[in-house]
Amino acid sequence: QVHLVESGGGSVQAGGSLRLSCAAPGRTLNSYNVGWFRQAPGKEREFVTAITWSGGSTYYADSVKGRFTISRDNAKSTVYLQMNSLKPEDTAVYYCAARTSIRLGDYRNIGWYDSCGQGTQVTVSS
Repeated sequence: QVHLVESGGGSVQAGGSLRLSCAAPGRTLNSYNVGWFRQAPGKEREFVTAITWSGGSTYYADSVKGRFTISRDNAKSTVYLQMNSLKPEDTAVYYCAARTSIRLGDYRNIGWYDSCGQGTQVTVSS
């Protein structure tokens, strides 16, 4: 397991942008597959996007395709979630999760990961 810290959340108007970061202070994320999940009030936690440890493959939920981009900077040992064209329905607590694995398993299931951060709040107003 690794201690994950998310940052970059905040409040923005619809149509705006935010960039979230996921890091592991004192550790490297370079060998970890990383996913982002979100949980809105009264709803279950849902998959948003994932990136393989190499950065060679990325996956997105249909609801965010074309608006969100996941990337990683292994020199900084940080994974980013760039969120553009935000909508009120994107309002949620966003979590990053990580797991070391040669193969990317059930990346849409947060239970597949062995580490998860505390989350960062994103609020989009109309």
